Amino acid sequence: MSDSAKPGVKEGQLLWTPRPEFARQSNVAHYMDWLHRTGRNSPADYDALWRWSVSDLEGFWSSIWDYFEVRSDTPYTRVLGGSGMMGAEWFEGSRVNYTEHLLRYEERAAAGETVFHHLSEFRPLATMSWQELGRQVRILATQLRALGVKPGDCIVSYMPNIPETAVAIMAATSIGAVWSSAAPEFGVKTVIERFTQIGPKVLFAADGYRFGGKDFRREAEVRRIVSELPTLERVIWLPYLDAGGPLPDLPNVLSFDALMDHPDVLRENFRYERVGHRHPLWVVFSSGTTGLPKPITHSHVGVLIEHLKLMHFHINLKPGSTMFFYSTTGWMMWNILMSALMTGAASVLYDGNPAYPEPDFLWKLAADTGATSFGASPTFVQMMEKAGLRPGEQHDLSRMEGVLVSGAPCTPETFDWFYRCVKQDLWVTSQSGGTEICSAFVGAVPTLPVYAGEIQTRILGMDVHAWNDAGEEIHDEVGELVVTKPFPSMPIYFWNDVDNKRYRESYFEHFPGVWRHGDFIRINGHGGCYIYGRSDSTLNRYGVRIGTAEIYRAVEQVPEVADSLIVCCELPGGHFFMPLFLRLKPGSVLDDGLRARIAAKLRQDCSPRHVPDRLYVVEAIPYTLTGKKMEVPVRKILMGWPLEKAASRDAMMNPEAIDWFVRFAQESIDYQWRSAPDA
Repeated sequence: MSDSAKPGVKEGQLLWTPRPEFARQSNVAHYMDWLHRTGRNSPADYDALWRWSVSDLEGFWSSIWDYFEVRSDTPYTRVLGGSGMMGAEWFEGSRVNYTEHLLRYEERAAAGETVFHHLSEFRPLATMSWQELGRQVRILATQLRALGVKPGDCIVSYMPNIPETAVAIMAATSIGAVWSSAAPEFGVKTVIERFTQIGPKVLFAADGYRFGGKDFRREAEVRRIVSELPTLERVIWLPYLDAGGPLPDLPNVLSFDALMDHPDVLRENFRYERVGHRHPLWVVFSSGTTGLPKPITHSHVGVLIEHLKLMHFHINLKPGSTMFFYSTTGWMMWNILMSALMTGAASVLYDGNPAYPEPDFLWKLAADTGATSFGASPTFVQMMEKAGLRPGEQHDLSRMEGVLVSGAPCTPETFDWFYRCVKQDLWVTSQSGGTEICSAFVGAVPTLPVYAGEIQTRILGMDVHAWNDAGEEIHDEVGELVVTKPFPSMPIYFWNDVDNKRYRESYFEHFPGVWRHGDFIRINGHGGCYIYGRSDSTLNRYGVRIGTAEIYRAVEQVPEVADSLIVCCELPGGHFFMPLFLRLKPGSVLDDGLRARIAAKLRQDCSPRHVPDRLYVVEAIPYTLTGKKMEVPVRKILMGWPLEKAASRDAMMNPEAIDWFVRFAQESIDYQWRSAPDA
């Protein structure tokens, strides 16, 4: 229950303890009982379980395989082979299919049992059953095979978050094709930068989407994308905005509806393409805000084993659960929504503006679908709080058990808002991982208490530590997030990355042989974790490293401040300049009084080193499409980089926001501030 129902919660304050029944009935508790019964291990608590999971990798991961009864054509010859982290080989000899396990629950689902609740801004709320999903996947997969799609061929998508896209990814991967997705709001350049790297054979495309009551047609964009993909053999067209509309004048275009207009394929007659342990499942891309997006490639077996663990033990889904997380198809959280199915849970798919037509729209959707797990970003929570919403008083959220906040560091105030404004008996969790692993390094466990601002724990099988610059482990201090032992959902490679050059440079160059993720982390005495933002946007003043998240937390508590962004620019002679950019609330003015209060707040909550050199008011703070503040691109622009080398406008949520910084850099071309550290 909540120990704090008032604002002003302190970091690390106890907010919730699981009811004994909730903890006892959790999936991880059942797993620990199974370990004891089978004589594999008898962990006394979660900490002991985690320590075993990272000290005996083969014992732990083989237990996951056995506990979930993974289906393979052939037995694996060994759990972990190869040498070092980059050379790790998982479950060699096995032949599995990821989608087969997504749809396995269909075999025992009740007739008509819901697998998807789905809604868009112009489609009413509806459901899809397990049987209907399986039927559609088998039909589409069979038709893709008839079109000549073979294992290893790339299939890409430019589609919104709707059931047709879910059917497409499952149909593609069920026959061994390699999937990759771009959200339809992505600009043409962003899509081309991604898809040209992997040479797709088939493109699924929708005619557009609706957002905030406005239609965005995409035929012209699709035409330009197709013209830049010489390997493309087929375009499968979905008339989404104009149901039943004509096919566009594109080469080798087929109708999605026509492909689905074929006889059913019985489950017992359908053959999943079970593939080897290094066969690629999908290619997911880094944000691409500072360079060509990285084509991160995962394997069927690696993601399967990781998601079985993640979705059961750390998100605690099971038959009867319903998972909602607001996401577009261009973010790896959409892949996570699909993975909920392997637990027998249902997922909620929503295509549209999260605050349209009313700011509390997603909470209404959660109530209407009976969501048990609700997910969103900290930015969304800030929007709710600023709107003065109290969803628990306005909607029936009685089925909601947990909240998953992801996408950026989460503050104690974010946690506290859920307990004050949603419900007191709520498992509020924050998770942190990345597209690179399509999972989390640190996250939640339903048997542990929740402390304000704290990520509950390191998740199973992830040997996560905080290291200083010398590569030494530090305790209860801010350091680099490193992983010292391999894990199954590591990328098998970056697509077309000769000699793994980009892969090695991205994660293994700073500490040779050890995964350095690029985040700041602190791990306290009981294993709780705090993420302090990206270490590649480090603020380094007077030899002290400062995480941007702690500055944002303090500054954005000042009533006049709506949003903020801070960078640190290196200057000649070993000096630096740290400006803070503010978006103020309507009617507010950056005067001497506000400057003084911001400085005092930072001194009090952080330290004198956290006080910026100068404050500037901007119209908007630039964000990536996945909701991350663009600290590194802004710093590069201020240091004189041209925009086209510092950032990709197509990878931004609000590309016009970066223009202010470009103008600022141009107008300050003499860079007086760069040569004046005391400015």
